[in-house]
Amino acid sequence: MALTITDECISCGACEPECPTESITEGDEIFEIDPNTCVECIGHYDEPQCVEVCPVDCIIKLEE
Repeated sequence: MALTITDECISCGACEPECPTESITEGDEIFEIDPNTCVECIGHYDEPQCVEVCPVDCIIKLEE
């Protein structure tokens, strides 16, 4: 289970400090989520915090 950031990301940086597992980093053009460490905030918050703060709704569930 993990989230991903689509290319609709505006690189505002709002999501990065919200991640309790530090899975979000700034990529070359947009922010990226490490699927190996993302836990969708389970055990930390009721809802994924990055999704809550994203102004353009570009964070979605990673399709397997």
